[in-house]
Amino acid sequence: MLFYWGTKPVPHPAMEYVQLASGQSMPAVGLGTWQSHAGEVERAVLDGLEAGYRHFDTAFNYGNEQDIGRAVGAWLDGGRGKREDLFIVSKLPVFANKPELVEPYLRKSLARLGLQYLDLYLIHGPFGMLADGSGEVLQLSEDGCPTLDPTTDHAAIWKEMERMVDLGLVRSLGVSNFNVDQVRRLCKSARVPVSVNQVELHASLQQRHLVDSCRQLGVAITAYSPLGSPGAQSHFINKYNYSPDNFPDLLGHPLVRELSLKYHKTPGQLLLRFLLELKVAVIPKSANPTRIRENINVFDFELAPEEVEAMRALDRGESGRIFNFFFWKGITKHPEYPFPLPEEPEIIK
Repeated sequence: MLFYWGTKPVPHPAMEYVQLASGQSMPAVGLGTWQSHAGEVERAVLDGLEAGYRHFDTAFNYGNEQDIGRAVGAWLDGGRGKREDLFIVSKLPVFANKPELVEPYLRKSLARLGLQYLDLYLIHGPFGMLADGSGEVLQLSEDGCPTLDPTTDHAAIWKEMERMVDLGLVRSLGVSNFNVDQVRRLCKSARVPVSVNQVELHASLQQRHLVDSCRQLGVAITAYSPLGSPGAQSHFINKYNYSPDNFPDLLGHPLVRELSLKYHKTPGQLLLRFLLELKVAVIPKSANPTRIRENINVFDFELAPEEVEAMRALDRGESGRIFNFFFWKGITKHPEYPFPLPEEPEIIK
């Protein structure tokens, strides 16, 4: 099998690893950095390195690659470790979903991170859009609609990403927010294997069919928003004037709180442990030093089988999805929109 769970003695004494189809080992717990802004993310990465994190996830879209690069550079220059000890992930933005844009945007990310190569490079989303004149953000119309690019060709993009592996700029390749059919299509044409599909996954949205199907294809799953993204609601409202109707409160769920008390763990640690027992890697985001330490200390307990099943029952299917991308008006019209098509709600005015 291409996917297995194992342990190594360093850097965290009990860290679990995922063996990727590329042959690389990816730490099963990483530090997410979405919404970690300048002024906090550099400190968060340094705190993470001190706590034993070696897996760090970012993206061109996050606007924090330079800050992460400064933290990593200071750690390396200080003799605290070697580049090969780290597993750094970034992503091709959706407004660069064209073959000819892969290398320019990858090189921008590498320059901002101060790195010679990435351990994992992901296609951030299956749908393509156009950038504005700056090339840094989406092109939006006056009514807030992004300019969709319906010609998105995953196989052509992937072929160019494979060339980045050949050039030594990337070690492993993957995707994010892809559905089962999209992953299968890509696996059929890929020369360099699809190593990871990074998707929204938490107790309210467990995506069992996607997880099982990807595993059969040798594609590992990384869960973003593994705690239900408690900070995303205010972000959606403040940035997009939009909020999902049913936002999960997993940290306050009675079962989660009951089990966390039983194991003398925080609700966040309980939710992460649940996903790890499903053989799903997790990248919880935090800029709080205490939470950063807590989120990696999840290897000293295991849930009983009946407790895993009880947690399984929290799955709400598609109704538990937070990131349906409806905050980008008209997104469901893209031919590669990856999720089932409920009626798109009106944007909050």
